[in-house]
Amino acid sequence: MPLRIATLFLLCCLLSAQAFAQAAYRRVKARNGDGVETLLLRHGLSPGRYGAAFRQLNKKNLTRRNGLITGRTYLLPRPVAARKAPTRARTARTATAATAAPEVLGKNPISKAVLFGPRYGAPAARYGTLRGAVYYLSSGHGGPDPGAIGKYGSFQLAEDEYAYDVTVRLARVLLEHGATVYVMVQDPNDGIRDANVLPMDYDEVQHPNKRIPLSQVQRLRQRIAEVNRLHGRHKGAYQRLLALHVDSRSEGQNIDVFFYHHANSPTGERLARSIHQVFTTRYKRAQPNRPYSGNVSERSNLYEVRNSHAPAVFMELGNIRNQKDQRRFVVPDNRQALANWICEGLIADYRSKK
Repeated sequence: MPLRIATLFLLCCLLSAQAFAQAAYRRVKARNGDGVETLLLRHGLSPGRYGAAFRQLNKKNLTRRNGLITGRTYLLPRPVAARKAPTRARTARTATAATAAPEVLGKNPISKAVLFGPRYGAPAARYGTLRGAVYYLSSGHGGPDPGAIGKYGSFQLAEDEYAYDVTVRLARVLLEHGATVYVMVQDPNDGIRDANVLPMDYDEVQHPNKRIPLSQVQRLRQRIAEVNRLHGRHKGAYQRLLALHVDSRSEGQNIDVFFYHHANSPTGERLARSIHQVFTTRYKRAQPNRPYSGNVSERSNLYEVRNSHAPAVFMELGNIRNQKDQRRFVVPDNRQALANWICEGLIADYRSKK
């Protein structure tokens, strides 16, 4: 009898120790579009240093291709303490770099908090992954021109509203990674929205607080002139332009995300292929039975691609008139996934810039 009691006591101790060990790990939920790298980066952990430990900790909750499952809880590896305590001067430099706020609006009177909305607010630069990179984000149309219109039951879906929502979500993620970001089209009251149907309005302005012309030619000239002006301010820096649009092909055509670059821009092509590779990988994990048909090609006649001083990629995010593609836009988690995947591609390109 005493032996049995001792055995039970030992078993309870082992189970308690195991439960305590698991409880000591930080638990986080995977968002739609997350990969192991995205999740680790969002929580301040280097994928190169902690990726293997993360996969070992969570091997029972990963897909066969080591992917994450949206909504499932995962354990984060414990950060390894630095071997050598930093000097006071080094500590001061690190703190300054971590808290320095990257520029997003320049002298625009619209604040960061307003740009991202009250629910999300202004992001902090939590990681230095993209420190030194400068991005110009140009969402299609805006102001007096809503762009393509799709029917969703009794509602109308406007291209500019959905391209804008993905753009500001992308801007926020890039800022978290320490990048300098210029949002070329801004809305004074929309912010990041989590509704399925985004109401159409016409109050968007162009950075820095300029009225958007109705004429497409004037609008594009105005926008690229501002991008090129800012490009001169950041001479010598890594700079990229991303133009985000929503297609409007025939109603029955289900399309994937397409990437266009200038024929004479190997840098733009490399950027497009970096983002495309992430999308291809993510689709294989999320929908293994559905081939991804989006591709990279040159379209040198696109105004933004042709005239931007910064290497540019023009993206078509889907067909707003197709019912299957509409799910990519009307589900807010899908819009965030688009932003996350684009960011992953930008990080991959920035890391390979040399």
